[in-house]
Amino acid sequence: MASYTGLALLALSLPLSWAQQYPDCQNGPLSNNSVCDTGLSARERAQALVDALTLEEKLNLTHNNSPGVKRLGLPAYNWWGEALHGVAAAPGVQFSSSGNWSYATSFPQPISIASSFDDELFYAIGTVISTEARAFNNGKRSGLDYWTPNINPFRDPRWGRGQETPGEDTYLVKRYIDNMVTSLQGGRNPTSYKVIATCKHYTAYDLEGWQGNTRYGFDAIVSPQDLSEYYMQPFQQCARDTKVASIMCSYNAINGVPACANSYTIQSVLRGHWNWTADENYITSDCTSIQNMFTDHHAFDTRQQTVAAALNAGVDVDCGYYNPTFLPSAYSQGLFQESTLDKSLLRLYSGLAKAGYFDPPDSPWRSVTWDNVSTPEAEDLALKVAEEGIILLKNDGTLPLIPPEDRNLTLLLAGGWINATEQLQGNYAGPARTLVSPWMALQNVSNLNLVVVKWYENPMLRAIDTQADAILYIDATNEGADEGKDRNTIRWDAMQVDAVEMLATLGRPLIVAHMGEQVDDSALLNNPNVSSLLWAGYPGMLGGQALINIVTGKTAPAGRMPVTQYPADYVHQVPMTDMNLRPDPQTGNPGRTYKWFDNATVEFGFGLHYTNLSTAIGTPSNTSFDIQSLVSACNFTTYSHVDQCPFYPSGSTSSSLSVNVTNSGTTASDFVALAFIAGEYGPTPRPLKSLVAYQRLFDIKPGSSQTASLNLTLGSLSRYDEKGNQILYPGNYRVLIDVPTQNTWEFVLTGSEYVMDEWPQV
Repeated sequence: MASYTGLALLALSLPLSWAQQYPDCQNGPLSNNSVCDTGLSARERAQALVDALTLEEKLNLTHNNSPGVKRLGLPAYNWWGEALHGVAAAPGVQFSSSGNWSYATSFPQPISIASSFDDELFYAIGTVISTEARAFNNGKRSGLDYWTPNINPFRDPRWGRGQETPGEDTYLVKRYIDNMVTSLQGGRNPTSYKVIATCKHYTAYDLEGWQGNTRYGFDAIVSPQDLSEYYMQPFQQCARDTKVASIMCSYNAINGVPACANSYTIQSVLRGHWNWTADENYITSDCTSIQNMFTDHHAFDTRQQTVAAALNAGVDVDCGYYNPTFLPSAYSQGLFQESTLDKSLLRLYSGLAKAGYFDPPDSPWRSVTWDNVSTPEAEDLALKVAEEGIILLKNDGTLPLIPPEDRNLTLLLAGGWINATEQLQGNYAGPARTLVSPWMALQNVSNLNLVVVKWYENPMLRAIDTQADAILYIDATNEGADEGKDRNTIRWDAMQVDAVEMLATLGRPLIVAHMGEQVDDSALLNNPNVSSLLWAGYPGMLGGQALINIVTGKTAPAGRMPVTQYPADYVHQVPMTDMNLRPDPQTGNPGRTYKWFDNATVEFGFGLHYTNLSTAIGTPSNTSFDIQSLVSACNFTTYSHVDQCPFYPSGSTSSSLSVNVTNSGTTASDFVALAFIAGEYGPTPRPLKSLVAYQRLFDIKPGSSQTASLNLTLGSLSRYDEKGNQILYPGNYRVLIDVPTQNTWEFVLTGSEYVMDEWPQV
């Protein structure tokens, strides 16, 4: 989505009269309209409102900054709210300059959240964010619509917005969606929305600005196989399974048709194949993306044709100014029907009705106040999330760094992020009550002397002068990636590498904390004098405290890589514009993500610990399964789709694969049990392996064990053909546990292949 520079300042400058208001359903003009009747369904209430509107009024309501209808007492409403990892400033969210309403809980970026592989944590974050969003709404400082989460899978390491996503793997992204969106909206299939969540950006969107290609006019050429298997899977989860209330169409085109006018992706797949047709399900454009269809894609001859095409395709909100400017003349030209406009307004106001917008003050969620914002419990959760997401990539025993009791330990600090605060939040971050840098957190560690080497000093000479016991280098790459800007390289800056290499020659333990974006760490991993390496990403408001807690052993690391870390020359092997996932000898594409690329610097799912943790599979007794028997055993009363049906490894009523995890070391630690599927099956090139289940186990004590129950489905075993059909193939399969693989279970599927899902063809 288009971002605003200094968005918080923009919000602060708005007059108080701008503040989001509830309609007056007790004494206002709407009090006699059925939209205020709580005994009716959300659709019936919205229909009553739409019926009361004139054509002129309708034509002015389908853009994000809706002026409302003064005649009816329908207030102005801005649909644009942001809450990627905490309530954030947006045209529809107003922060104050100080005191109450000047901050909210700021969690780590989604890429760092996902590193925890902790479903319960995902849900808890959504609960806090939606509670604080409701407080802002009740304080007349926000609406009920929040355009989050960003669920495009992180396909290319250069992508400027990868930090906003839960990583490259569709299974992990889908688990994140199911927990985050469900908690944001107030539970599974809620009768009343807590807030209205939005899955974005639909679809095949992961390019900002790269070598003359911009997101505003990029045409993503995607095969049906890749579209079905990868790019669309997160949106299937959002729409079909988790039932998100809103979806945002993206800037790019898909196979020649702009996303916000693409009847195939919107009508055939989203509303047709996935049956995302509830009355309150609306689509918003990304900001200016309707305009971009005319100015950048040149898809239509006139602006009137442009707005009509988006409306006719099923886009209900224009985040921009094209709809209010050109819809009236488009209507007069006969380019759309009033009934189509009515349908959009019905969806928009059905959603608001279901969120309680037209309810009385004593309705659910209207009692949430400022006292529920950035509570101690919420900030404790922010710290816990940051700790769980930090990944240990290398360690020779230096970590944890524990100062001796009988003397002070002198720690030399170097790098540009020693005292980072706002940088720890990443983009789309709201103002936080407090920001704790690593330097600030170190002040509270006993028996520690701190010496700082500023980035422009000669770190080697200063280190020799101070005779440090250990060195902690904290930094991120200098070439930042952000919304609107992709990276050209995925390597550390040469001066940063030089500084680390100089420090590494001093013969003292050297700890490197890699912050921010993923880049090639091979120079650090291969240097025997770099003792330890951590990746902490964007750990949020208390990220500095979390990092120091990990470094000093107060907390043990157990995060796992949510992406592949590629070698630096990867960027020279495949252009960002190549959307193909599989290796292609003709183009030189080496493959993308861990599923199709096998030369990673650090593998997806990798992560070390401060202790020794081993796994053992509770090997099922069965090793052969008939496909037709598996399908016929599914209870379709319980499961709506065959891919959701359980796979019973032992032929019992339990679909879980048991993995016993034993701690034979001396430190208590969490452990993420990971299960992948690999094997020989199907006629088309297959992924190297695919994540199919995970579970985070907590606080495994030294000398003890815990058991992970990894739930498998028939969808876990499926693959996709060149037409995008999801199929169960006969063949030899392997379940692989952990990264690197610790255990393997082999089995066979017999019988005839079974088409689980027939993908709509263009």
